[in-house]
Amino acid sequence: MAEKKRVVLTKEDVRKAMTRRYSEFKSLVFSELRKAMESRHRILVILSGDDAKRMGILTADLLIHFIRRAVKKKTAFREEGLRILYIFHDEFDDAVIRERVTKRLVKRYVKRRKLGASIEVGVYEASERYLGTTYQALVMDLTHSLKPNDIGRLIGIVEGGGLVILQVPPWMEWPQRENLFQMMLTVPQYPEPRRVFVRWFQAATLDSEGVFVYDVDKDEVIRAAPYRRRASGERRIEIPEETLFDRKLYELALTQDQVNAVKVLENIVKKPRKRISVVLIANRGRGKSCAIGIALAGIIKELMKVKHRIRVGVTAPEPLNVQALMEMAMRSLDAVGLRYRVIKRRDMVIELHGDRFSIEYWEPMILARIDVDIAVVDEAAGIPVPLLHTIWKRHKRSIFASTIHGYEGAGRGFSVRFLKRLREDPNTELYMYEMEEPIRYGSDDPVEKWQFRVLLLDAEPDELTEEDLEYIKRKEFIYLRPEPEELFTLEKEKLLRSIFGIYVQAHYRNEPDDLGMMADAPHHSIRALMLPTGKVVASAQLAEEGPIPEDYIDPLLRGGKIPGNIIPDRLLKHHRLRDFAYGRGWRIVRIAVHPSVQGRGIGSYLLKKLEEEAQERGYEWIGSGFGATEELLRFWIKNGFIPLHISPDRNPVSAEYTVLVLKPLKEPWPKLIEVANREFRRKILESLHDTYRDLEDGVALLLLNAFFGDESCGDEGPGLTRIQVDRLLSYYLGYMTYESCSDIMELLAKHHFSQHPRCRAPLSEFQERLLIVRTLQGHSWERAADILGRRKLRLIDEMRRIALEFLKHYYGVEKKSADGYVGLATLREYLRRPEAVRFTDA
Repeated sequence: MAEKKRVVLTKEDVRKAMTRRYSEFKSLVFSELRKAMESRHRILVILSGDDAKRMGILTADLLIHFIRRAVKKKTAFREEGLRILYIFHDEFDDAVIRERVTKRLVKRYVKRRKLGASIEVGVYEASERYLGTTYQALVMDLTHSLKPNDIGRLIGIVEGGGLVILQVPPWMEWPQRENLFQMMLTVPQYPEPRRVFVRWFQAATLDSEGVFVYDVDKDEVIRAAPYRRRASGERRIEIPEETLFDRKLYELALTQDQVNAVKVLENIVKKPRKRISVVLIANRGRGKSCAIGIALAGIIKELMKVKHRIRVGVTAPEPLNVQALMEMAMRSLDAVGLRYRVIKRRDMVIELHGDRFSIEYWEPMILARIDVDIAVVDEAAGIPVPLLHTIWKRHKRSIFASTIHGYEGAGRGFSVRFLKRLREDPNTELYMYEMEEPIRYGSDDPVEKWQFRVLLLDAEPDELTEEDLEYIKRKEFIYLRPEPEELFTLEKEKLLRSIFGIYVQAHYRNEPDDLGMMADAPHHSIRALMLPTGKVVASAQLAEEGPIPEDYIDPLLRGGKIPGNIIPDRLLKHHRLRDFAYGRGWRIVRIAVHPSVQGRGIGSYLLKKLEEEAQERGYEWIGSGFGATEELLRFWIKNGFIPLHISPDRNPVSAEYTVLVLKPLKEPWPKLIEVANREFRRKILESLHDTYRDLEDGVALLLLNAFFGDESCGDEGPGLTRIQVDRLLSYYLGYMTYESCSDIMELLAKHHFSQHPRCRAPLSEFQERLLIVRTLQGHSWERAADILGRRKLRLIDEMRRIALEFLKHYYGVEKKSADGYVGLATLREYLRRPEAVRFTDA
């Protein structure tokens, strides 16, 4: 924190700040706020300038006037007291002055008038802790950093009738000012950020309703935009006549949407034929998590009538995401008289434990493996679809809640990719409900509209027509190379929303910071495919990486770090060749295709265009990194990208291993990639029993099959001794068990996968998967049967067939004559070279 300095504040300072123009501005603000309160809407005020003391005085004055109005109007928030949150960067002297002046004046006023109001001060580093909380006013000091995630996280905590105040630098100078968020986006090769996002933020703000901007230094009104009132703020809630759950639970609901959602959740207690799933979808702030928290008490009480103990497993990308659910579950359990004790970790509730029930938080990976009566997935859009599938299939009763738009949003990709399978599954009884009514504020709130616009939280892909589909069929695409300076403007807003909307729909996690990175990261580029109709069907975000500056190379080889440069950094560290530091290329940060036309070659077409442009730019390589699923890995390998690295740990959120793939564009990179690929496959082969024992068999098989460069077979066999060959014969014929010959099968499996696929024994894909799971990863027959979805006895028989294929391929043994070769080994034969062992029916 900045060194504490005494801030002198006089009556003259306050008097000078209260100019006629400011008073007129304030009058406009509160005239609009009076109307906004009636509709449960909020108002946004932006104070711009460098005079820290005056900024603090005017911020305090707006808050004091707000408190006075709220108390006079006797609003609902007088019950618990009016709460104000002030967020700032405490390491800057001017920020400290603004905070102290504001806090001192507000506290003095509240104390003198003996009002039930308070001002709480926090720092941005801890802003996540405010998610799910409610305040009546918010002050955000954005003078030294405009971080999109901060806007996404915090604006939603202010309830209807509330006031949001942003403090920013002088309006005209702001885009040129150094910004902490921007500086985080720079890399050694590009030390200066682009300065685009602030301009976009300003343009979208000045084009929005319900926004007021005042220049503190110049005493000028920059913007005073009244908004058109729409809906009445009156909220009516009707509880259904017949309910399965106790009516006390329904009385906890704050909106009719929550009542309806709880009613839908009653279906989860039905006796499932196979599976029952309930899905709640909504924009952020609609109360879906709290609706589930209310319903859990009712679900537990009903199921306890037929089961002795009920275990509910709750998951989300982070424990923080389920705190609202847990808090409401506690209130609901209290309402129906179910006692429990609270178990916390790092001040967060992770379990509610009763005598006959429990509500437990588990990480997504763990919930996919354990047995619970009901699986609840909150913020499901933040969890990879394959993991959602696993959770859904494992449990007979499941509840999924997903944000469509908002800070945690991942668009309707959740609906397109996950719900499609739920709807089509004949063994799943699916119930869905979409919540639309905001909890904290009224519908059509102007501040929410502004927030969604500046952060593109509600961006959607273009609607495609039959004409568009015909263009796609004929591959009539226009390759776009938009410059961020042009794209992030009101004139190009539609195109920007189309491009970003595809990212939102296609990726499991999409944050506002991603938008800021697209705008301001100096080494990032945007590319897209557009149809002649102007519709965007694919988009890509690219990062230029390398060459690594010479003074970074030795520190990196010894575990050091470098901003950006993910591909050269990982290759240098894990493949140890200094040559990897010297190339320059494009890392494809993400590539996405319009959800309604995936699987039509559009992604491959875009990759081809990106490769062509990379060659034009003189790059040595083009590559990508992604969470490895079979589907994604197959796409990249099909397009000529070679796997060279896999992370040693799974991503804690996505539960996937990250794989890096590369394609060489000029010398000497083909040879470098050949060497790295050979080393990488060897590493995988030798690590499947340990580091990658839980790697999906399909992913492992694709990695082991992805060869680059030398495809010669060579004359070397597996190198089995005469005794080992005789043991192999005995195992195939049933005279020995697999367990007594697993060492030989491991040697053969490693030799098999070390060869190019065209040189291997002719095994089926299923047989190769079995070798990976049972032999190389060392899973039990039972676990292998579970992974591969086949009966244990089938796998045991299949492994003997694999042994026969090896005997045929390496030793010329045919099925009909195999028994005749058993027991013929001699010392003389044993002492011969292993390669000389060969049987013939002659």
